[in-house]
Amino acid sequence: METAHQSNAQQIKPVGSGYAPANGTTVYYEIYGEGKPVILLHGAYYTIQMNWGELIPELAKTRKVIALELQGHGHTPYSDRKLSRATLASDVEKVMDYLKIDSADIVGYSFGGQVAYKFAIQNPERLRKLVIISSVYKSEGWLPEINDIFKIMKPDHFADSPLQTAYEAVAPDKTKWTQFLEQMIASAGEPFNMGDENIAKITAPVLIISGDNDGMDKVELAKTYKLLGGGIAAGFQPMPKSQLAIVPNQDHVGLMNQTKTIFGYLDSFLQ
Repeated sequence: METAHQSNAQQIKPVGSGYAPANGTTVYYEIYGEGKPVILLHGAYYTIQMNWGELIPELAKTRKVIALELQGHGHTPYSDRKLSRATLASDVEKVMDYLKIDSADIVGYSFGGQVAYKFAIQNPERLRKLVIISSVYKSEGWLPEINDIFKIMKPDHFADSPLQTAYEAVAPDKTKWTQFLEQMIASAGEPFNMGDENIAKITAPVLIISGDNDGMDKVELAKTYKLLGGGIAAGFQPMPKSQLAIVPNQDHVGLMNQTKTIFGYLDSFLQ
């Protein structure tokens, strides 16, 4: 679930980067390209480059890409502030305020997808379209074995991993690594549910991308898609505005490495 790869792609330099004030802390952002804004929210323990390094150059050809690093991740400093999806979603709003972005498309992977769902519930007027990659809005969206893993995770499991290497390359205070892990692991171990009724109220078009074996419970995923207006007999009635893509032969981490496939879905959906 939590391993990752370093991007071998041709990396492009951001046209802007910095820190935005947000709810008592600061959030690091990078900006690439120009056009309609799309905000990228990474997975747990990832950095911008680790999660999006291969996708950003493609998206930035036609879009203004704003990639954030959530509380304690990458360049964003560790904070003792309680880690909550509601606060992280509010951080995204504060970055938008700081960068004077009225509304944007939001793409979230894994943990970032949970924050993206929360943003859609809290700030519907700031959201244009939503893309959720291998993520859930409630604990039951994962298979039971994933939730079991969350309960037994320890900081030692991350020692000398690519995640630690990526963190230490950019973190403002490398001594916070263990505290950061403890904070994230504690959050992962707490069951959560944003509410079926809140998902059903999302008016923005939503694209969900899932790997066929990425740890998501596909029965729950079908229910989620139905809440968003999908799972109908289109042809007898209009095609729903939300979409579902299940990518074959993919696990949770491998899915994010399918740059060409994911970009193809994003490019057509985010028109």
